[in-house]
Amino acid sequence: MADTIDAKNLEEVKKEMMTCTMCGFCKSVCPAFEDIGWDIGVARGRVILAYGLMQKEIPADPSVVEALYQCTTCKDCERRCPSKVKVVEVVERARKDLVNSGISLPAHRKVVESIKKYGNPYGDERPVAEVFGEKPHKARLGYFVGCTSAYRNQSTAKATISILKKLGEDYTLLDESCCGSVMGRVGWSDKDVEAQMERNVRSIADQGVEEVIFSCAGCYRMFKEEYPKHVDVPFKVRHVSEFLADRDIKLSSLDKKITYHDPCHLGRHSLVYKAPREVLSRVPGASFKEMPRNSAEARCCGGGGGVRSAYPDLSEQIAAKRVQEADFADVLVTTCPFCVNNLKVGKDRSQSKVEIKDLVELIDTLM
Repeated sequence: MADTIDAKNLEEVKKEMMTCTMCGFCKSVCPAFEDIGWDIGVARGRVILAYGLMQKEIPADPSVVEALYQCTTCKDCERRCPSKVKVVEVVERARKDLVNSGISLPAHRKVVESIKKYGNPYGDERPVAEVFGEKPHKARLGYFVGCTSAYRNQSTAKATISILKKLGEDYTLLDESCCGSVMGRVGWSDKDVEAQMERNVRSIADQGVEEVIFSCAGCYRMFKEEYPKHVDVPFKVRHVSEFLADRDIKLSSLDKKITYHDPCHLGRHSLVYKAPREVLSRVPGASFKEMPRNSAEARCCGGGGGVRSAYPDLSEQIAAKRVQEADFADVLVTTCPFCVNNLKVGKDRSQSKVEIKDLVELIDTLM
């Protein structure tokens, strides 16, 4: 039998765990629970497991570890919870205690080791700016590309750069490293995450940047919500959808039905709902219709919380169900490269015909 763990981080959220009434309302919205089907695969079950770990009443055996790492940290359970339990914080603190006790998933160890060695989770030795043939320099506006847009889904970054050039913006790419989001989500220490924060803030400040825009919802959430808890952020941060919503952009016509998927990082975690829809409303000829579950109630794509790397089949099942909600549309638009990638996997799995695009890809083609 596995040993019990030292749950120092969970001790700090004991009140949250005691607040859960076990009502089960979280079952109606948890994207993982639909496929797992057991209570350990939903918020109240994970809270019980976390409490058991804290009280040393249960060991950190493989089934407990799996349950705590199959949460996408989408935060929809918190929206539905009548007691407003901070479930994501409980889950992430449980993961920290597991990692501190020497328990982590192989897929996550590989990612973190790559970030520490290369500055990104994909093991690419090239600096981000070099990937796009640019050099960081002093400018008022900086574009933080993010690891996924730099080394995997480059169409998002290329479209953002193209838009900035078309708008005549004085911008620069940054001497950036991983924002630290994935490390925090899967339970690595504050010390490791803060090292990424300090490195990025220092580098951006050295370039004299006054405002940073992000096309990655996860990176944006980190800089907006998490960085200020640990470091001073001496520049303005905005998601590219907010940036575009403030610009007078002229677009060509698009005779298609479009809908929008709210990334969890941008929506429930950062409360940005209006800006992407404002930009889409300016597309002439397009017919916009919301999916049944949208805005604060939007279903997760299944890619967050380390689930995509550790439990790809579960992640794909969640993505397929989300894509099926958009079958009425010609184009499913989102504002996160990770969501784009996972929704495309879900499209293949569900054999949907909907086209999946990042907002900046769509706007760039219409400018």
